[in-house]
Amino acid sequence: MRVSKPIAVHVFVVSPDTRSERRFDLHITVQQLKNKLEVITGIPVQNQSIALYNSENDSEALCGLNDDSRPLGFYGIKDWQVLKITDLNPATSFTGQLSDVSQVEKFELSEGEYAQRQDTVLSYKQRHKIGRFADKDQEETVSVPHLDLPVGARCEVETSEEGFHKRGTVRFVGATKFAKTGLWIGIEYDEPIGKNDGSVQGERYFTCRPSFGVFVRPERVKVGDFPVEDINFDEEEM
Repeated sequence: MRVSKPIAVHVFVVSPDTRSERRFDLHITVQQLKNKLEVITGIPVQNQSIALYNSENDSEALCGLNDDSRPLGFYGIKDWQVLKITDLNPATSFTGQLSDVSQVEKFELSEGEYAQRQDTVLSYKQRHKIGRFADKDQEETVSVPHLDLPVGARCEVETSEEGFHKRGTVRFVGATKFAKTGLWIGIEYDEPIGKNDGSVQGERYFTCRPSFGVFVRPERVKVGDFPVEDINFDEEEM
């Protein structure tokens, strides 16, 4: 049986001000890719330098996409690799200024001045007895809501990308140390589109392969008969 080659790849696009997951047709040229990346990253086509990495943590690039006439497939790009876009002339496109707060004048208050103000979050919590200002009896009456999301159930996670189903298996339901309030659902995805291996900030909630685990809020999870489905890359993302 002849195995057909993929016509598109799902990659991470990283620039000084952006990070996103994208799908690109392997037949488009580097020049066409740059036109798309300008909309995504805000970096003008003529200022873009594109390098391919295996992961965001790698210090050395696999190669540079230096020939605008070559198709993406020429560079052997694989799913879940990283395209890092560098701005060769940030002065003209203001790259990095969205995250640079060094020039922003800071407004500071002493603890005493802050405590005396009546228009702060602290004063609101004091008036309404929220958090550490809540009555102990009131805190004890707070119960954890019941969720019909059994561990081991097949599920699908809500996504805004049409035709892209994030399916997996429920592996954890409950409170976590990385969030003070609310319940979280730990899911092992069928594909490596997650954020972790079932642990967050050194605390393990379940075990799975790296990049297969994720934690989401219950309202984004739908339990049902969701079979394993291969990600379809037949259509180019616009």
